[in-house]
Amino acid sequence: MAKYDNMIASVLAFEKKLVASDGYLYGATWDKRTQESKPLSLIEKSVRGTISNRLKPAIQNDPLKLNAEVEKANLQKVDACALGEHQDTLKLHFTLKILGGVETPSACNNALFKRSYETVVKTYIEQEGFTELARRYAVNIANGRYLWRNRIGAEKIEVSVQIGNDQWVFNASDFSLRQFDSTHPDVQTLANRIADTLSGKAPAFLISINAYALVGKAQEVYPSEELVLDKGKGDKSKILYAVKGVAAMHSQKIGNALRSIDTWYPEFETANIGPIAIEPYGAVTNLGKAFRTPKEKVDFYTLFDRFALGEKLANKEQEHYVMAVLVRGGVFGQSSKE
Repeated sequence: MAKYDNMIASVLAFEKKLVASDGYLYGATWDKRTQESKPLSLIEKSVRGTISNRLKPAIQNDPLKLNAEVEKANLQKVDACALGEHQDTLKLHFTLKILGGVETPSACNNALFKRSYETVVKTYIEQEGFTELARRYAVNIANGRYLWRNRIGAEKIEVSVQIGNDQWVFNASDFSLRQFDSTHPDVQTLANRIADTLSGKAPAFLISINAYALVGKAQEVYPSEELVLDKGKGDKSKILYAVKGVAAMHSQKIGNALRSIDTWYPEFETANIGPIAIEPYGAVTNLGKAFRTPKEKVDFYTLFDRFALGEKLANKEQEHYVMAVLVRGGVFGQSSKE
């Protein structure tokens, strides 16, 4: 058995502390972006495409079979979304709730483990105060990472952030998508608010975020795409996400962007993909790769089992990573089954 088996709670869960809403898409003009905007709806298209998938060698090497194959119509019905004829700006609106209480699991069936964990986390809060993580979250709010594909080719991106009566406006291009060393005073103010709540020094609060991207008149924009589980049975090959008729982005996709702060994984300098989302195994699904594996002993569970029971980790970066996963939330119990 591993060193820490039977010492970790079998029932162990943490609620997420950064709670994003769905993001709603609106069309606007850049000059009047804060005064006027209209909800964007999905457009259904029926198109006659061409056969472009990789074919079997027997078909590729036979001109007659190849011609017969490519002559077939590739009929598709798809969802799309675009700005109006006179609109040149995409507005993405969502809210983000910041919660405290990281030091207390939402479920834990092992009193000894719970006491050890709470002691360790309180020590982390006293020493670090979540300042490093909070600054990274704040930079990701300011740089508009959650626009995802909608960032590409945008002439300008502006982010408006409001907490109660306080409001800050950021030029997203002023902030890197690869580094988090910003000294912008408003980002630091926002980071301090987040850090104080995560540390339990201040109550929970809500952030209202509006991101404006100047993408060009009538240009296509990109809501979230729905996962089609019954492929071949439906009548659409691409289904986009909408809420009550308004094109939208999944809260999970926004949350993934906000927690893309992991620059501590071993291949950060060589992989050339920048920060990855905080995940227990450093999974990046579009690359089909896990950047934090148990074999290298840099995955969350290996580090957490040591950290939560009071063992010193190799460096502060590993502590930041473990705490970031706990902020993300999840179910992390140790199964009693082999």
